[in-house]
Amino acid sequence: MKKNWLSYMLVSALLSGALTSCSDSFLDLKDRNHFTNENFWQNKADAESALATAYSPIKYQMNGYYGAFDGWLNLNSRGDDIFTILNEEASMWDIANFQNSATTGNDPYGALYSGIQRANIVLKYIDDVPASGITESDRITIKGEALTLRAYQYFLLVNNYGDVPLRLVPSSEDDPNKTASPAAEVWQQIEKDLLTAINDGNLPENRPAEQKGRIEKGAAIAILGKVYVSQYKYKEAKELLKGFINSSYSHFGTTGKRYQLMENFVDNFTTANENNAESVFELQYSSDGDLTWGNESGINLGSSLAQFIGPAKSGGWAKLMPSAFLVSEFTEETRGNRPTIQDENGDWVTNPDKKAQPDSKYDKRIYASLFFTPDEYGDWVSEENGWYDGKFYGGLFTMDDLWTGNASKMAGGAPIFNVRQASGGAQVGKFLLKKYTAHYVKSKSADNMGNPEGKANNVRIIRFAEVLLLYAEACAKEGDVVEANWALNQIRQRAGLPEKECAQSELMKEIEHQCLLEFFGEGHRFDDLKRWYSTLQIQAIFKENDKQGASNFREKHKYYPIPAGEINNSSVEQNSLWK
Repeated sequence: MKKNWLSYMLVSALLSGALTSCSDSFLDLKDRNHFTNENFWQNKADAESALATAYSPIKYQMNGYYGAFDGWLNLNSRGDDIFTILNEEASMWDIANFQNSATTGNDPYGALYSGIQRANIVLKYIDDVPASGITESDRITIKGEALTLRAYQYFLLVNNYGDVPLRLVPSSEDDPNKTASPAAEVWQQIEKDLLTAINDGNLPENRPAEQKGRIEKGAAIAILGKVYVSQYKYKEAKELLKGFINSSYSHFGTTGKRYQLMENFVDNFTTANENNAESVFELQYSSDGDLTWGNESGINLGSSLAQFIGPAKSGGWAKLMPSAFLVSEFTEETRGNRPTIQDENGDWVTNPDKKAQPDSKYDKRIYASLFFTPDEYGDWVSEENGWYDGKFYGGLFTMDDLWTGNASKMAGGAPIFNVRQASGGAQVGKFLLKKYTAHYVKSKSADNMGNPEGKANNVRIIRFAEVLLLYAEACAKEGDVVEANWALNQIRQRAGLPEKECAQSELMKEIEHQCLLEFFGEGHRFDDLKRWYSTLQIQAIFKENDKQGASNFREKHKYYPIPAGEINNSSVEQNSLWK
């Protein structure tokens, strides 16, 4: 897939320029060495190349919605599960502290409209491809894929900006002075696009290896489920997601259906297990290309996440840390007692009568999410593959190495991690962000963008775990305690936690807890809080959890302001909350 995606991306800049400038004089040109609508839409390969460009604004290496710089950093910095390092990026700091404005940093608003424009172009011109160049089945599939991409990028826009212009045809045919549509109309169009793609789009349920990363039917359904939940349409979400789960889900370790939770949580965040059975929508990155900073130049196709968030000792920039609140939630629930006994010499040995005892003290997800030294907190887990060099103790980097390597970063402030102890009281600890670092690469500079394996790691946008937790939320809101507990216990079982039966009054608290731990560092937390709580409630939660800038949080901060550059060059008005 990654080699094919590379070839698609190489035409991206040409397509985005040539196919968005549809003047009559341009279309009159006959030079076959240049793309025009007249000479381009000849076969399936042309249509798929155009379609590929609609993905790139989501995944731009630096400034895409999930790009490392103004994407990933900002998505995560607004949540109370992340501590943002002072004096790193001015725009990120302003957003983390809710002091941002319409001129803060770069913004994905324009990039998302580029993706929508490209999807609109495909939908407009796909029917120009002659029957000799494409089967009708493939034509319909490409339309379904383009509709899903358009819907998803509109979802990101309306969820982050509120009222936005609704453009359903290429810009050359649209009103250049179009103003924003009410959010309700945008939501309605998103649902329409997704329902058409699901019901009539001929989307495959499982793509072959060389097509992984492209929209499948499951991705369209999961996105629609998220759209329903985001609008509190819980009845529709429950029905949709129940059908999806029943038709596609098998428990880890079983086969026969498309999706399942991976038994090992870390398999969702390494290059070795990309496009696995848990992945519903995954952005493809590659080690191909030179070390450059850019978006879609065709030169750098790698991800920069490890560079931005990895520890300084391993070549990263360490711009984010886990919050003390997050660590306290991760260590709140333990799995049981240590499976050992003392022999006659007073040494601890394996207890043969306690083979069923847990293999770690804490929730299994903590070991894939955070760097820390388990035995300092009474844990007995062994990380066989270790960090960076394959050795957990006495190897290339100890936790003290990583911590002191970040000392200059933390000089302006860092969380104080108070870990509860069984004997009572708390112990001050050391924890760093591990998820999406290249800790699995055997290199002293694994997190540096120059490391090919680290930069090739895909970003999992929608995992089946999210489908299960969205379903649990919909069931809880619809009063279906049995199904909500079933979904929650699928998540708990994978985390190594005992089964738990929550009463109706306890369900949302458990759902919130599981979402926090499951999606830590994946940019979910802020949107979840925005969906579940009022502005005053969110501010109170932020204050209780020592979120940076908690006192600054206001209703307007539920949204990004529309960038000043967009306001100055169009008829779009600023979101009313930001005027």
